[in-house]
Amino acid sequence: MIVSGIKTHTITKKDTDITKIISRYVTSLQEKSILIITSKIVSICEGNMVSTSSTDKDTLIQNEAEYYISRTESHYNVCLTINNGILAPSAGIDESNADDNYILWPKDPQKSANSIREFITNHYKIQHAGVLIIDSKTTPLRWGTTGIALSWSGFLPLKDYIGKPDLFDRTMRMTNQSLIDGLASSANLVMGEGNEATPIAIAQDLSFIEFVDRNPTQEEIQSLVIDPKDDLYEPILSHAPWKKRVDTKS
Repeated sequence: MIVSGIKTHTITKKDTDITKIISRYVTSLQEKSILIITSKIVSICEGNMVSTSSTDKDTLIQNEAEYYISRTESHYNVCLTINNGILAPSAGIDESNADDNYILWPKDPQKSANSIREFITNHYKIQHAGVLIIDSKTTPLRWGTTGIALSWSGFLPLKDYIGKPDLFDRTMRMTNQSLIDGLASSANLVMGEGNEATPIAIAQDLSFIEFVDRNPTQEEIQSLVIDPKDDLYEPILSHAPWKKRVDTKS
C-alpha cells in the first residue's frame, strides 16, 4: 500500500465546490485508487460551519450530537458525544484551522462520498475508485489521535475473518478488520493535524481492497453500526450519564 498526501491552498469559506479542489490538485488518478479527504474541507465547501461569535458551542454540540455528556463531567472540560454512530468529543465540531468558525461534520457524509465518487470516476475516466471522508479521533486510555472514517464509497469496508481458521486451525469467531478506519489512520499520518495544508491523500496498490462499481447499500452502512446495548464496551457506555438530543435536526 502507498499513501501519498496532497497539499492544497488554505481552504476557506470562499471555496464552495469540493470537485474544483480535487480536479485542481489531483492531476491524475489510477484505476483502483482511493481518494481520501478530510471532513473539514468537505464541510467548508458545503458551508456547514458557524461563526464562533454567533453561537454558544455547547448549544451547537447538543443540537448536533445524538447523545452527549455535559462538559462538567469531564476532567478536561470537554463534552463527550455520540454523533453519526461515532463516539467523539464535541460532536466532531472543530475550531482548529477554522478562521473563527466552528466547523461541523458534513451534513450527510455518505451523500458527499457518493457524489465525489461519481465525480472522480467520470473526471478521471476510471471504473473502479474509492472515496473515504475522514476525521481524527482519540482512543480511550491512549494518548494521541488516529483517523476514523465518516463515510466511504466504491469498495467494501470490512474484511470478515469470522468462520475462518487462524494459523493453528482455530475458527475465528468475532474478528472483522475495519479497512476504512485503517486507511483513515494511514492517511491521517501523511495529512498531519496542524498547518501542513494536506487535506487530501491518495491510497494505491491496495491488493487487500475489494472494489465495487457502486455506492454502499443501506444494509452495508448499517452493518458498521453497533447498538450501544450490543457493544463490547456496553458496561462502560450504559453507565455513562448520557443526555439525548431533544430537538430534531432539519
